[in-house]
Amino acid sequence: MKFIEEINRRRTFGIISHPDAGKTTLTEKLLLFGGAIQEAGAVKSNKIKKGATSDFMEIERQRGISVATSVLAFEYNGIKINILDTPGHKDFAEDTYRTLTAVDSVIVVIDVAKGVEEQTEKLVEVCRMRNIPMIVFINKLDREGKDAFELLDEIEQKLKLKVIPLSFPIGMGYEFKGIYNIWEQNINLFSGDNRKNIEETIEISDINSSEVNSLIGDKSAETLREELELVEGIYPSFDREEYLNGNLQPVFFGSALNNFGVRELLDCFVDIAPKPRAKNSEERLVKPDEKQFTGFVFKIHANMDPKHRDRLAFIKIVSGEFKRNTPYLHVRNNKKMKFSSPNAFFAEKKEIVDVSYPGDIVGLHDTGNFKIGDTLTEGEIINYKGIPSFSPEHFRYINNADPLKSKQLYKGIDQLMDEGVAQLFTLELNGRKVIGTVGALQYEVIQYRLEHEYGAKCTYENLNVYKACWVDPEDPKNDEYKDFLRVKQRFLAKDKQGQLVFLADSAFSLQMTEQKYPSIKFHYVSEFK
Repeated sequence: MKFIEEINRRRTFGIISHPDAGKTTLTEKLLLFGGAIQEAGAVKSNKIKKGATSDFMEIERQRGISVATSVLAFEYNGIKINILDTPGHKDFAEDTYRTLTAVDSVIVVIDVAKGVEEQTEKLVEVCRMRNIPMIVFINKLDREGKDAFELLDEIEQKLKLKVIPLSFPIGMGYEFKGIYNIWEQNINLFSGDNRKNIEETIEISDINSSEVNSLIGDKSAETLREELELVEGIYPSFDREEYLNGNLQPVFFGSALNNFGVRELLDCFVDIAPKPRAKNSEERLVKPDEKQFTGFVFKIHANMDPKHRDRLAFIKIVSGEFKRNTPYLHVRNNKKMKFSSPNAFFAEKKEIVDVSYPGDIVGLHDTGNFKIGDTLTEGEIINYKGIPSFSPEHFRYINNADPLKSKQLYKGIDQLMDEGVAQLFTLELNGRKVIGTVGALQYEVIQYRLEHEYGAKCTYENLNVYKACWVDPEDPKNDEYKDFLRVKQRFLAKDKQGQLVFLADSAFSLQMTEQKYPSIKFHYVSEFK
């Protein structure tokens, strides 16, 4: 029963938060505990002595932010952990939404000083829609920040979560003495010395013992007892079923940069986090322990190695075993394909794997066969749903700045759009290309990557568009629809899949169009069928 054992020891989760809350730093520290790296680097935008292991695109190193979701795996206490570290920057939200389709649970990182920020609200909403189990990690306790109870209230109100603290801080900022681990009943003292690799904890069987006073001082001990009493009085006791159903969220406190409180988080996570879960497809529910392999592409990354023009399609394995050199059916193309070098990741290091199990993420070399959302199976027709495109917020014409390089430019645009960096619309009227993105920073990333990876230069021109709406007529043959096509032809474009899109130039004109053509529906998401 090795197969079942392998499934049971997998934990696949994503780390989400607002930019700068310390996601990538936390990822690094988790890897440190897994023995996967010797010394962790923090992401700082100034001169970096040692860049974070999980950020490997040049532009990320320059800016000190994560742009692409990285996939990392490590072993801890016999458990195989797969982390998907997502970009927090809102300009890359779409990549994060897609990543959430591939995780079984999530850790939400919150900055103690800033509390809940708007980006976190959006991401948590997506998790709530899908009932993904969440654990909250309140980071940067060594800095001055909000009071612990105030933060817990804010999380409950703004994120609409039902929280239960499983560890509690002793003091905060300059007064920060350490953490009491409610889950394991011990105290972890903070020395402020982040060179210590892994800190020692002191078992406490009775919180009222004098030992506590000698460890943290009378005043702190008194406060801690009062606060723990409050915690017991206010919050429900921990119930794993409730957590797994997405109805209860454990909270941990710590400081990822100082490697503090991270082990408590990891130990508890390994204990309670879900194993690979069943996933809905359009046809049926697929369970991980089924013999037949199925998996789907949730991300495509072009040019992992700038020297070779390669693309990697990231596949989340949902059921069965994925074996090297075995032919599998690419459902959309109805074509059998086999893969001689499937990769497992560790930041910049990739290893070729012979067999992977449900919960694992595998990278497949791709010459342009895959799109985001594609399914691979052993022959059954299965389509996993839930990887939509959202209406972009920003629109610009893209122009070729070097006529001799137009072939490179179009190839580059094509590949970057497959990767889901942004969306491409082609105007019906004159065939001009429009790029739509969720955030303005993406235009820089596209320009930079076109030049450095494809040798093509582009310029942009502003285009006044309020929203891109996918057009869904009740009856494509009726006169109302024909009239719409004629009157609005200047505002119509096709997306990459060939679906018709209406580029409304203002909220008002969209409203008027909806009133004038009641039989046509306008959708903000590409997946409306």
